Amino acid sequence: MKSGYVRVLFVMALLVALAVRAHAATLKYGAELTRKEVTKVSDIADHPDRYVGRRVLVEGTVVEVCAKRGCWMDIASDRKYEKIQIKVVDGEIIFPLSARGQKALVEGVVEEMAMTYEQAISYHRHKAEERGELFDPSVVTGAQTLYRIRGLGAVITD
Repeated sequence: MKSGYVRVLFVMALLVALAVRAHAATLKYGAELTRKEVTKVSDIADHPDRYVGRRVLVEGTVVEVCAKRGCWMDIASDRKYEKIQIKVVDGEIIFPLSARGQKALVEGVVEEMAMTYEQAISYHRHKAEERGELFDPSVVTGAQTLYRIRGLGAVITD
């Protein structure tokens, strides 16, 4: 009789654990995703002029998250050593540090950030401060243009 109760308790505990795991496996942020077709990050990098101002859906592994406010995250490209930043309005969406290493589907609008030399130094100095790293301004050699996605909604899964 005791072994029957133990089995029932074990099965119940297993079901509860699976339900909790399934619930925690998918986290949604911001607006519902509406795009169906995924755009490769490498396509945006290769042809940014085709995408600036357009709404896209990208997917990839979260490689970095803003440690100060959770206001941005970097998504790995489908191509090695490439990534794109997802930037959201501060406080509207907050990406958790625990998203690092997780898979993400993100919808947003591709933006162009054209920066003067001085703006590029300021931008990279700010990024280094966010990471707690020292900044060497000599690494910035001139004006820069970066492309990122203004995030509207995201789904992050284990």
